[in-house]
Amino acid sequence: MTEFEAARTKRSISPEAEEILGLYFPALDHGFVSLVDYMGTDEDIERAARVSYGHGTRKRSATRGLIRYLRRHKHTTPSEMVELKFHCCMPIFVARQWIRHRTANVNELSGRYSLIPLLFYTPPIDQLQTQSRSNNQGRSGQVVGVDLRQEAERRWNSSRQDAAETYEWLTTQDIARELARIDLPLSTYTQWYWKIDLHNLLHFLTLRVDRHAQWEIQEFGKLMAGMLKRVAPLSYEAWIDYDVCGGHFSRMELDLLRSMVSADEGGVRSAQTTVSRDRMLEAGLSAREADELLAKLKPTEVPSFDLDLGQAKTAEHFAQRFADAVPRGDQTPAE
Repeated sequence: MTEFEAARTKRSISPEAEEILGLYFPALDHGFVSLVDYMGTDEDIERAARVSYGHGTRKRSATRGLIRYLRRHKHTTPSEMVELKFHCCMPIFVARQWIRHRTANVNELSGRYSLIPLLFYTPPIDQLQTQSRSNNQGRSGQVVGVDLRQEAERRWNSSRQDAAETYEWLTTQDIARELARIDLPLSTYTQWYWKIDLHNLLHFLTLRVDRHAQWEIQEFGKLMAGMLKRVAPLSYEAWIDYDVCGGHFSRMELDLLRSMVSADEGGVRSAQTTVSRDRMLEAGLSAREADELLAKLKPTEVPSFDLDLGQAKTAEHFAQRFADAVPRGDQTPAE
């Protein structure tokens, strides 16, 4: 956005966000995320919190201090003043995880009205892994062998081809689209517009960029975090510091930490003692809680989530890809 264009609006804008509006960033093999619009920036959060301050009356350092205070003490209402609108395309099984966050406005592609592009997700080689023995909803980290992968892909491709041919045949026979779609697999791509306020977006991202989240939805979360960084960089920074790389401690955990250090107005002093795992269990922690406490205390690498603008595509690029994947036996009604 040029200085002239910026002068024509009274809205709060972020030049970094303006730079990526309308750009489409690939995710997985056929998906994407695009920031199509936003309302508000860090300054709007401060104005909502302070109410009496207008545009340009505060230094950036003061804005940063307030935003960090709000985040630190869980004062979330001011961050609801900022909204982001995304256009996203993902496999249906990812969408079903995503939609569990019931705090956004969503409008999804309708398979009752439109023909569904026959594009299906296949995991990359390093993500086709065995089942975890310690986490019933996760992967083990162990990549399957070549023979097993080839057989899995053969079976996937076979069932998908059957489903695609059935779908295309049913639509050419004038079977209602709402019925023709019912046997398409969860790997089929869908898309939606997704609008959410900053408070709820940060909650979504905290869960979905976490290493315990399913890898596929992490890929979307990382892109969205990079877009947030451009809309509200101070809020993004506070989120990284207090949520992504920060930690929350229970009463028992704090008691254990207090047994190792003491604090007063003069500072923090070490008791130079060791708290064993058995001591953790005696303090009331479960075995899993003890593991989680140890994980919290390990050094954390700070992620950047910076967007690679060289990977961005135009809307037309993806529109053509999806148009090419639509069954040819029928045509979508003109709008």
